[in-house]
Amino acid sequence: MAGILYVVGTPIGNLSDFSPRAVETLQQVDFIAAEDTRVTLKLLNHFGIKKPMVSYYEHNLRQRGEQIIQRILAGENCAIVSDAGMPCISDPGEDLVRLCAEYQIETRVVPGPSAVISALCVSGLVTSRFSFEGFLSTNKRSRLEHLTSIRKDTHTLIFYEAPHKLLSTLKDLYETLGDRKISLVKEITKLHESVNRTTLAQAVQYYTENTPKGEFVLVLEGAVIAENNEEEMTLEQAVQLAKELMEQGHRPSDAAKEAAKLTQFKKAEIYKQLID
Repeated sequence: MAGILYVVGTPIGNLSDFSPRAVETLQQVDFIAAEDTRVTLKLLNHFGIKKPMVSYYEHNLRQRGEQIIQRILAGENCAIVSDAGMPCISDPGEDLVRLCAEYQIETRVVPGPSAVISALCVSGLVTSRFSFEGFLSTNKRSRLEHLTSIRKDTHTLIFYEAPHKLLSTLKDLYETLGDRKISLVKEITKLHESVNRTTLAQAVQYYTENTPKGEFVLVLEGAVIAENNEEEMTLEQAVQLAKELMEQGHRPSDAAKEAAKLTQFKKAEIYKQLID
């Protein structure tokens, strides 16, 4: 009989958050697939767990994934863990679970801490509807396309960001989405955990003057629909959006078309302003 893949959540900072069931699962499986075996070894040592590990990360997931699948098909039980939090969320484990689904391998989840949900809970923003947008691309064109595609979304938006990219991300959010409420949740469950409930404009000003430190989860207010249902973007702003798309490599016609999709203006109106 084939074995089982266990998706095991690990602490995102405080080791006391590691559940008894998670400890028991890692003690009982045959081997552990870890994003970084050095990080996971510290966790295992803390709880006195001794199990063989295999590395499973972005750059080896195809080849290593097939090897793990074959071991499970041969009857071994495997636990997959990430460096912190739930595997498969902005994490290579997503691919391994997909492979298990293709091979009809049983998959069980051992829930653990999640930075996304934890940040949302303390954000003070709407929690009934939200979407996790992950890390924004470092490619300027892809980044702009991502942000323009969610400009009209009315639900709460959640992003991950590293400290060295935080300021540029805040500026891009402000310039593309306009000023909105934002909660910057930092170092969740760690010594310097903090929640900064502010606005994008104020956040840009603050982190221009103060160097960001720590890993951030950004919880951003969704688009506010005016009571008269009129779009808040002016033709001038729509043209500026098209110009930004052109700077990222779009032809004028394509830029006007994309800007029209995101505003109430027609492609012809925007295109005329672009070429005048």
